[in-house]
Amino acid sequence: MFARVAGRFGRVEPRRQARAYVTGLLAPVERKNGWQLAEAAGDSAPDRMQRLLGSARWEPREVRLDLRAYVVENLGHRDGVLIVDETGFIKKGTKSAGVQRQYSGTAGRVENCQLGVFLAYASPLGRTLIDAELYLPKSWTSDPARCAAAGIPADVEFATKPVLARQMLARALDAEVPVAWATADEAYGMDYKFRHFLEQRGVNYVVAVPKSQVVARGLASGDTRADSLVADAPPEAWKRLSCGEGSKGPRLYDWALATVHFETEPGYQRWLLARRSLTANTKGELELAYYLCHGPAGTTIDELIGVAGARWAIEECFQTAKNEVGLDQYQVRRYDAWHRHITLAMLAHAYLAVTAAHAPKAQAAWSASHQQRSVVSWHT
Repeated sequence: MFARVAGRFGRVEPRRQARAYVTGLLAPVERKNGWQLAEAAGDSAPDRMQRLLGSARWEPREVRLDLRAYVVENLGHRDGVLIVDETGFIKKGTKSAGVQRQYSGTAGRVENCQLGVFLAYASPLGRTLIDAELYLPKSWTSDPARCAAAGIPADVEFATKPVLARQMLARALDAEVPVAWATADEAYGMDYKFRHFLEQRGVNYVVAVPKSQVVARGLASGDTRADSLVADAPPEAWKRLSCGEGSKGPRLYDWALATVHFETEPGYQRWLLARRSLTANTKGELELAYYLCHGPAGTTIDELIGVAGARWAIEECFQTAKNEVGLDQYQVRRYDAWHRHITLAMLAHAYLAVTAAHAPKAQAAWSASHQQRSVVSWHT
């Protein structure tokens, strides 16, 4: 695996150190920081590891080109799903690039943290992270001196998280990554430009949206919101279905699907998909979630639910990447160093995902599901 990216490091010293870094991320090291990775590599001090992340000449985005090719070669499938989400990295102080007090879904509250926007690839063969960008709030991009001190290039401008997501999706699609669908949570799904971008690129999507999302326009009666439309759904519209396997078995919810009559390309359709919990929350209410969908006419509710459920794959990637390969255990402050550590951690995570996909049990499961899919396709 590392041989695929070795040429990106030019000189032999950083190449060897990068290989040792990835090997350390994969090793049973308690904390994947500079000191312990150096110790695992047999170094007496972390200087070489720090130099690899700080001053050595290599471009992490070029390494990600090889990472993406490696993932496509081993996990690529025509039913692939591209998934966008962000994760937080709790930090102290004010000098780490992009750090500020902001909401972190990882912590579930406002924290002093960095936020990384990630792109994952999920297919019947496996799932892993393939791209990432560090989110820089306006408090950073409007302060050139602060950016310069953190190594942020002068030409880096403020970009919202949906814009960063579009940039990563564009890179994947330009590289012809095999993909049928895209999915994201409501921070991205509610952004019209994000959805329009996917439609322009010919990518079907199932994206979460807030309850206030307008799903129908009316001149006399006014606009219809997602929650209003779902509130009028008859009881027989709801179906109890699973959106995938969880740690405790199938993820069961009640689902309802409504056709949305916004203009779209011939042969395509828009839907509003609603998900309702089976048990009440602490307020005694059944929780509802809403998804705007766009895909070929005739797409079934089961297919749309499957894509909605695929979004959990990136959460699993975050969990395993943090627990197994130290995605969040870095001790760097500079912008380029953050991208370098994250890239090497994604490389290590992809290696684990590909290794798992090649295990005999995984191969047998894929073969069975593929044969079943062929029979179903033949019958239709």
